[in-house]
Amino acid sequence: MKNKLYYILFPFYFLILGYILYLNGVFTGDIASYANLFINLGCLLVIGILFTLSAISFARLNHCVDALSLATLSIYKRYKEVNRNLWGEYREKKSLFEYPLLDEAFTKYQKRMKSYTTKRGLANTCDLEEYINEDLLDQVGASHFNSNIAGAMTGLGILGTFIGLSLGLGAFSGNDIFTISDNVGPLLDGMKVAFHTSVYGIFFSLVFSFVYRSIMAYSYQVLSEFHSCYRECIMPSVSSNTDENTKAMLVYQANMANYMKSILDMLKGNAKEQTAGMERMVQEFIRQLSQTMGADLEKLGKSLNDACDAQAIYSRNYQSMENTTKELLEASRGLMEGLDHTMIRQDRFAKELKNQQEMLSQACDTLNEDISNQLYTFSQMRDLYEK
Repeated sequence: MKNKLYYILFPFYFLILGYILYLNGVFTGDIASYANLFINLGCLLVIGILFTLSAISFARLNHCVDALSLATLSIYKRYKEVNRNLWGEYREKKSLFEYPLLDEAFTKYQKRMKSYTTKRGLANTCDLEEYINEDLLDQVGASHFNSNIAGAMTGLGILGTFIGLSLGLGAFSGNDIFTISDNVGPLLDGMKVAFHTSVYGIFFSLVFSFVYRSIMAYSYQVLSEFHSCYRECIMPSVSSNTDENTKAMLVYQANMANYMKSILDMLKGNAKEQTAGMERMVQEFIRQLSQTMGADLEKLGKSLNDACDAQAIYSRNYQSMENTTKELLEASRGLMEGLDHTMIRQDRFAKELKNQQEMLSQACDTLNEDISNQLYTFSQMRDLYEK
């Protein structure tokens, strides 16, 4: 049976336990490393505890699923005997499943259905799946715990491996090739045994994942079959009296709509008279207002005319000022352009003056050089004359 598949976890567990003890030399009395033996036994102890807790939750789930399966068979059997809907029998039934958590959920469903019951029949209905569903099975089977077991086993195996490696490397010592070669053998033996923690950790993870998924899939299948059976054999239908009440309400709403339509027609027929009366009232109001406030309105009109004249004068003055401002801007722009031309001419004059200065300087240098040469020639001639 699929819901008892978790039984195979323990034979695999004891088989791996015996194999690990054999590898560590427990049966032959030749234990190579007590540290590696304790690491493996510690990891297997934790895995055994996890398997035990999972088996307890799977056993609870097994009882719950069996109760659902038996209830399905019982409902089908009773339905075939009486060949009619069984809601009348199960409406007040106290123990449908003979499993406390399922019976408690079904009792809540009965109370809700009872709240929908009226003197004329059942006014509304709800689905039993709101109370007995996959979440309830996950709660019974401790899915929040079992869904993490596979990853925990893999991590535990890798953790045992690294602990074994750490201990092996801690015992590794030597300063030359001869002492190092003596330590390599025990180190490799310890590493070989330590790596077995990863092997059986991954193995247990795969086996547990297969078992867990198979059990939950079977449980969900049984639950689905129970829901189908309930909808077919027990699920009550809404009373026909309720349909009659709905029809009566629709007739009442139709009558109200006709009544409102007739009132609207009456209002449309009096619309023209109401409009003419409203126009007369408005005209009379305007006439009375003119008589009462005629003088004040005339003064207000004169004040507005004066304000308009002042505004026109202000507008003309503003226009004149705007034109003057534009002329000033044009004059400023012309002055700036004249200054730019003046600056350009000054730059040109400065460059020409500089060039003339350079030419004069060169001419002076040439004249000085000629004078120096003539003086030198004169000095030479004087020396020759004196000799």
